[in-house]
Amino acid sequence: MSPTSTTPAAGVPVRTHSCADLRTDHVGQTVTLTGWVNSYRDHGTGLVFIDLRDRFGITQLVFDREDTTQEILEAADKLRNEDVIAARGPVRVRDGGPNPKLPTGEVEVVVQELVVLNETANPPFLPDDMLDLPNEELRLRHRYIDLRRPSMQKILETRHRVTKIARDYFDEHGFLDVETPILCKSTPEGARDFLVPSRLNPGEWYALPQSPQLFKQILMVSGCDRYMQICRCFRDEDLRADRQPEFSQIDCEMSFVDRPQVMDMMEGFARRLWEKVLGFDPGEFPRITYRDAMERYGIDRPDLRYGLEITDVSAVMAKTDFKVFSGALAKDAEAPAFSAGKGVVKAIRVPGGAAKLTRKITDGYTEFVKLFGAGGVPTTKVKDDGSFETGIAKFIEPVREELTEALGLEPGDSVFFTADSYAVATKAIGELRQKIARDMDLVPETGANPSDPASWKFVWVTDFPMFEYDAETRRFYAMHHPFTAPRSDQIEAFLAADPGDKHAIEHIVSAGYDMVVNGSEIAGGSIRIHSQDVQQKVFQLLGMSDEEAKAKFSFLLDALKFGAPPHGGIAFGLDRLVMHLAGTDNIRDVIAFPKTQTGGDVMCDAPSPVDNEQLKELWVASTWEGDE
Repeated sequence: MSPTSTTPAAGVPVRTHSCADLRTDHVGQTVTLTGWVNSYRDHGTGLVFIDLRDRFGITQLVFDREDTTQEILEAADKLRNEDVIAARGPVRVRDGGPNPKLPTGEVEVVVQELVVLNETANPPFLPDDMLDLPNEELRLRHRYIDLRRPSMQKILETRHRVTKIARDYFDEHGFLDVETPILCKSTPEGARDFLVPSRLNPGEWYALPQSPQLFKQILMVSGCDRYMQICRCFRDEDLRADRQPEFSQIDCEMSFVDRPQVMDMMEGFARRLWEKVLGFDPGEFPRITYRDAMERYGIDRPDLRYGLEITDVSAVMAKTDFKVFSGALAKDAEAPAFSAGKGVVKAIRVPGGAAKLTRKITDGYTEFVKLFGAGGVPTTKVKDDGSFETGIAKFIEPVREELTEALGLEPGDSVFFTADSYAVATKAIGELRQKIARDMDLVPETGANPSDPASWKFVWVTDFPMFEYDAETRRFYAMHHPFTAPRSDQIEAFLAADPGDKHAIEHIVSAGYDMVVNGSEIAGGSIRIHSQDVQQKVFQLLGMSDEEAKAKFSFLLDALKFGAPPHGGIAFGLDRLVMHLAGTDNIRDVIAFPKTQTGGDVMCDAPSPVDNEQLKELWVASTWEGDE
């Protein structure tokens, strides 16, 4: 689509078309194009060719000695990549035949007027997707050049489309777009807050919101009924490829709903996104429980594009004499199933692994699982006659028949085991499953074929535990956040839970739900607590005193006294959504001005020191204490 022409500054020609517009229908018309010089070619035959680029595309310009002046030819001869120009002339059929790589490839513009709007300095790199790009830090330092690349322009366009589709979808379903504060109160939500000192209130601080969670709940108490917002969130935490200190959410909340209603509404939104952006209909999303996800895949955000399901073989391995297994199974043996400290043995069958996974690869798995607390990976292979070889074969041969039936083993398979507490063994084999899938080339390449149904596997994960125990601090934390309600059939057990009964607390199930695609959580939410008594019980089980709860959450607790409706919602990670839809695996690609892995903005040189006088005004005394 052509940009709208406006009256330009003096001396700047008015653009009539974008660099993606021209076709054979325009032949004979005189047009004006503006943009950046993408490439320059002098064929030495009296013809100079320039590919002119703007956000929309590329058009070939021709400087023909027979059709233009010497002055313009001399100006054209001085042009270099990334100069900004305006060119005017007639459109003609491309001499020498069409270029099928360009939508404008059947035509060219014969330049009769040329205005050099800005000459560029020698760029540190060229914004060409076909060239090898420099390291990411250099691209981020000169982000204004990096963003000129067509692939980056397309990502910005995709992000724009996602936000527009979101606003349109939720507007159609009665949601109000409401802004919530950026300067707010510090509350414990899992990550560290970014703090802002208050000049007008010496010694007191604002916090940047980790999410609008409390505000959107209060909007429901306020009678808003349905809320949405595309909001900025801030978390001072360690970074990785899919995490940034500031990020965007599509935040939603609904009143007078149950869990299926919220999930149906949000599933409809996700389907519309994939249909509108990629032309792909994901269909209905399967739903599995948290416990099922952990048992089968070892992770609460499973990638369903490949098999490799995990099996608990504790009962079978208890019959062996292998001390690694017997030692693990002795851990907290009287605890209920799925307790974090209870000993288990888990296994994963890898079809065809015996031939493809070399000894060098499998030896590396021992060091890999140690990253997640496991001591090693006992392993074996299935021979042609069904017996076991290598590794722990002699220990498990006596239970061959039972193990073969439990895992569905066939000749040529490899089997990998983890044996430890439930929490450690499950985490380790879940991570190992993903590594094996990569080693076996089972994971489709990101963005390779976005319209192929095999490229996308969506799933809802439900029924998360309300609380998870941290062995280091010896206390429970909310798995989602402390405002998540228990599942409706768990209320009685929840209210009766003794703060000292660890096993009872860790088995309380919440009304939480996550939307997952290809092993990535793209949205998370829950039915919220709308009863003050239930909310206070949560704080009690988290080890928070009444005074501490009141100090941190008094406004929410007060609001729950005054007619709070049942409500629930969800937050989509906007950056992760765009990352998937754009076919990249780096979240920094989909944010216009992202931070580095150390949280810095190398283009703006932030964070950076500030003047001591400025700090004094903000009452940050530790930086100037003792100064005269």
